[in-house]
Amino acid sequence: MMNSLEPTDRRRWAALGALCTSLVVVTIDNTILNTAIPTLARELRATTVDLQWITNAYTLAFAALLITAGGLGARFGHRRILLTGLTLFALGSAFAALSHTSLQLIGWRTVMGAAAALVMPATLSLVVSMFAPHERGRAIGIWSATAGLGIAIGPVAGGVLLEHFSWGSVFWINVPLVAVVIAATVSLVPSAGGMVKGSFDIPGLLLSAGGLALIVDALTQASLRGWSSPITVLEIVSTTALLAGFVWWELRAPAPMTDVRIFTSRVFSISNAILAATFFALFGVLFTYTQYLQFVRGYGPLVAGVGAVPFALVMAAVASSSDRVVGRLGVRSSIAGGLAVMSVGLLVLSIAAGRYAPFGVLAAIMALVGAGMGLVMAPATTASMSSVAPQQAAMASSINSVVRELGGVLGVAVVGTVVATVFRSRFEPGVGTSTVDLAQIHADAPPVSIVAEAANQAYTSAMCMGIQICAAAAFLGALAVIALFPAPRRPASCPPADPANSGGEGVRSPSNP
Repeated sequence: MMNSLEPTDRRRWAALGALCTSLVVVTIDNTILNTAIPTLARELRATTVDLQWITNAYTLAFAALLITAGGLGARFGHRRILLTGLTLFALGSAFAALSHTSLQLIGWRTVMGAAAALVMPATLSLVVSMFAPHERGRAIGIWSATAGLGIAIGPVAGGVLLEHFSWGSVFWINVPLVAVVIAATVSLVPSAGGMVKGSFDIPGLLLSAGGLALIVDALTQASLRGWSSPITVLEIVSTTALLAGFVWWELRAPAPMTDVRIFTSRVFSISNAILAATFFALFGVLFTYTQYLQFVRGYGPLVAGVGAVPFALVMAAVASSSDRVVGRLGVRSSIAGGLAVMSVGLLVLSIAAGRYAPFGVLAAIMALVGAGMGLVMAPATTASMSSVAPQQAAMASSINSVVRELGGVLGVAVVGTVVATVFRSRFEPGVGTSTVDLAQIHADAPPVSIVAEAANQAYTSAMCMGIQICAAAAFLGALAVIALFPAPRRPASCPPADPANSGGEGVRSPSNP
């Protein structure tokens, strides 16, 4: 395992900046296309299915290869895998920008997703290895802030670029950014070889990648195929079989890619479940809310993107300083409180959006949601990583990334299905249109028309129901934390040496497993 930088070495904070910038670059692409969907539909003549695959190809490849990426990092060195992923990401971005058809764009988005999978777990593993336990909580807080920040500012970046340039600019921007990040990584992040020896776990790779790819495809396509369609059911059954086979193999493999016994840690399992619930709510809301701002409220891509700025800034500020809150309240109270704030904010958002509240009011409510999320992500990530031994950091960071991504995919799938179903039930086509696709309705009908107004009201009602589901998920998560997360084991008057250890029994420092 790579040795930590000396505590007096100030390069570790500059290196953290390079790693966080790497993370922002790849997480932005999870959401940057949300504001570009109308443009892509028009200029590439992309169908609804094409648009879903342009978005989902990245997510599918990303989620499917995260566990494999962690194994590669542990074997060949995390910095080497990080640099490989960044290089492939830049190449994929350049070719995506040059695409002339939806199929070409889908293919290069797949390459970008695979490259992003190499980047994300490597950054967290490097953060854990570079910082001593007493600083690790703050470092992971900053890392968590940038992870959420990239997702939240994606629509803003997309809006700014589309306001002044063609749709290809959302991909071209990655090339110079990656070049700067690669230079910073080479000069600042310490290099070390992998610590895992022996033959590579090929069966584990195939079983995990196959199972994750199938479940992502099942979730992302369920809204089109139907949850009870034969293909969806077959994929879910196949996923169950493949992932069960993965667990069975990893328990018996001589050099397993993932030590699945890691889930016997209650802190690790609950922390990751909470992260999944948080990203379920985040992705579910952003997926529908950005379309609401553009189609229903009539804002351009730039203004719609700016609506997420207060959310992103508040979330980043709270996450980066959450170690202080944890030091005072403990991990359990901090996470439960953050989820409760998220739940309240989302519930208020559903009411305000349904009443067409002013843009500034909606932005302020999103800032409240961001504050809650910031108070959840960093403590949950720190608790998760601090509950495992040092040699398990790579696999723990991969699992951490997987649950975030699967939570987000599930959020889009469930909320998207609910919104689509409610929208179709409340909008009756027939007055000059036969479609129940909101984007197509606005493309065919004048902005001020009976058809467009009926569609707007139906979509708003459906979206508010979807947001309320996200609010319920956050609230149930808060209850689960209170009921299941281990209680603090220290007296209230005794401050912890490590914030990660302040809120849960069994949470230990990686330096003292």
